[in-house]
This record gives sequence, structure tokens and C-alpha cells, in this order.
Amino acid sequence: MSTRAEIESLMFLLEDPDPFVQEQVQLRFMELGDRAVPLLDQIRVQTKDKEEKKRAKEVLHKLTFSTLKGDFAELLLEGVGNRAQLERAVITLARFGHPTLRESEYVKTLDHFADMIRPSLRYKRSEREKMRILMKFIFEDLNFRGDNKDYHNPANGFIDQVIERRKGLPISLSLVAMFIARRLQLPVFGVNMPIHFMLAFVGEKEEQLIDPYDQGAEVSYDQCYFFLKKNNVTPKPEHFKMASDIDILARCIRNLMHSYERNEEHDRVQELKSLLGLVEGEAV
Repeated sequence: MSTRAEIESLMFLLEDPDPFVQEQVQLRFMELGDRAVPLLDQIRVQTKDKEEKKRAKEVLHKLTFSTLKGDFAELLLEGVGNRAQLERAVITLARFGHPTLRESEYVKTLDHFADMIRPSLRYKRSEREKMRILMKFIFEDLNFRGDNKDYHNPANGFIDQVIERRKGLPISLSLVAMFIARRLQLPVFGVNMPIHFMLAFVGEKEEQLIDPYDQGAEVSYDQCYFFLKKNNVTPKPEHFKMASDIDILARCIRNLMHSYERNEEHDRVQELKSLLGLVEGEAV
């Protein structure tokens, strides 16, 4: 039996309610390992059956998670201490939601975004003008925005899906802005404020807080203090410090854990917890 035919048969058998059959099918998939991944991905993409698509995604995840975890661990050993390393880590993390992700495609997309706006920044402009041009480009021209309708959708936490859908959480929208800014050598940083991740433009003469979830609106420290107090959080100076790259990565994973927890996908939560353990070990 050909591999293609066998995989199609195994996918059919996954519909069998018998636990023994389910177990044997899963074991066979594990034996096939990486050989099954391209064909499973074809089925995932081509099928119009929602349940079959869901089953294919589940098997793909099981077959690829250990590789993802290993790659993630190696990346952390190399370090996540600058923006380029954070970008690589965040794109690698996106494989948790899309196991066959072509990581280089999203690096190219971010390169392209930066190339689109670069000519507008070549003139002698003030730092604040450059910051406003960048924010307008991201949140108006590219139309990145907060997902108000489905905030806790895990897709909002994966950088590839945020780029594709142009929707996300405060932290994932911030990452898009930070990664574009890095290519333009603009000083845009993350601020690890509780509840609501923020951006900060830190120039030589001034700095400005920016709300990525409100189309890049400029906000004051007083507004942030009021927001925290309104949400029963006592504002502290550390809430407004620039976040380290490793802390940003950890927060990305915690957000995903929360999203999957709300969906009662407890296996996913435990897998993410194991990735978070790697990050927190690196942060110590």
C-alpha cells in the first residue's frame, strides 16, 4: 500500500469510535513520523470536510511538537537577547499553531513592509514625525487592528496568523510594529504593562507611549495609571519599563495558554507550559 493510500485509510479509521482502533491508528502515525507530514498537510489544505481538517491538524501537531520543542530549546540556548532573536523565536513559536509553517515567508513579509515605508522616512524629519508615519502605515495603510470580536482566539497570538489576518492582541500587534521598526532602525520598544501590552517610542529627546490596540494612538502615563487603577491594579514604576525580549516571549506563551484554556484544550496548555518552562529557565 502506498504511503498516500495508507494515510488516507488511517484518516478514515480515525472516525472509528473504538478506542483500540484509535490507539492503533495513532501508533501507526507515530511510526510514519515525518514521512506522513507533507501528505497530512495536503489533506488539511485540500479537504472541505471541517472534521477531517480538524483531525489532520491534530495528527500534524502530535507528529511535529517534539521537533518544535527541540528547535525552540536550541534557539533559547543561542539566546533571546535582541530584537532579531525575539523575531526568530516568535516565528518559531507560530509553528505550534501551524506545524508546516514556512518561517522564511514571514521574514520576507516583514522585510517587504519595511521596504514599503522606508522611502517616507528618508527625509529630514523629527523623531516624533517618523514615529507617527510608521504608526499610520501599520495601523491605517496596512490596516492592522485589534480583534474586538474574538479576542481570545489563539490565532491572535501567532505572528503568522496576525500578519495574514491583520488582527491580533496588543502584544502581537506590538511585535509586528517592533519588527518593522527594527528594520528601519527606529527605537520602538515593548512595555510589559499588566493587562494591556504597550509600545514606547524612545528617542534621544523624548519618549511616547503608544497603544497598539487603538490603532497606534498616543497615550499618556496618566491615562495608563487610570487604566490600571480602573482594573484594580496598583500602578508601579516597573509596569512602564521597557520589556526584555525574553519577558516578551514568555508573555506571548502565557497569552496562548490562556486562550487554549478558555477553549478547554488542556493538552495544548500543558505543551505550552513546557515551552514556557524552557523560556523561564533561560530568563533566570
